[in-house]
Amino acid sequence: MCKDCGCSITDGHHHDHHHELHTNPQLSDAKTIEVITKILDKNDHEAAHNREHFDRHGVLAINLMSSPGSGKTSLLEKLAELNDFRFAVIEGDLETNRDADRLKAKGIQAYQITTGSACHLDAFMVHKALHHIDLDGVDVCFIENVGNLVCPASYDVGAHINIVLVSVPEGDDKIEKYPVMFRQADFVLITKVDLLPYFDFDVEAAKKSARKIKPNVDIMEISTKDEESIKKLSKWIKFKMEMR
Repeated sequence: MCKDCGCSITDGHHHDHHHELHTNPQLSDAKTIEVITKILDKNDHEAAHNREHFDRHGVLAINLMSSPGSGKTSLLEKLAELNDFRFAVIEGDLETNRDADRLKAKGIQAYQITTGSACHLDAFMVHKALHHIDLDGVDVCFIENVGNLVCPASYDVGAHINIVLVSVPEGDDKIEKYPVMFRQADFVLITKVDLLPYFDFDVEAAKKSARKIKPNVDIMEISTKDEESIKKLSKWIKFKMEMR
């Protein structure tokens, strides 16, 4: 369990987390359950405010979640090169400003959150970051969460859409190993597919696992080396913008 969230929470649906806390044998202490419940309730309240803020500015907020090294930042760099829509990025990492600096070098408005020991972003962190992001003239705000396939699934940050990335080098078993995360996904990206000839990754098995956890979830194969796949993702995002 991380010090402030409780990695042991196993339900990705916030409306059910009270029940899940009480049935989780790892959290048998009533005081611990009460503290974590209060944390999640306060977070959900702040997340609603964040969504209202994005809505007032007409901005689509997308939460990017994955394990470290799946290619979140590289994907955003490539999207910037296509320049199909205007976007800003809130970056989350334990330490360093490297990812935000990479994006700024591409001309993207980016703000780095360094969480220290926290293994996820929460709604309060994102709220503070919004004071440093000019949403006027922005179509989309990406929230690049801390690389972790556990805790971010339990925290609503105020986004409209959750995209979860799983990369070919990670293996196709990650989806079934981390079902809570993929249950939260509105869209699953299988990244680094240019490496398929070099890794034992069964794309169809991965898709089947994802749809077993969340039927009808959108899934796309993508590579930053394949511009057409990036354009397909861009088109999907623009469709979601128009649907709002």
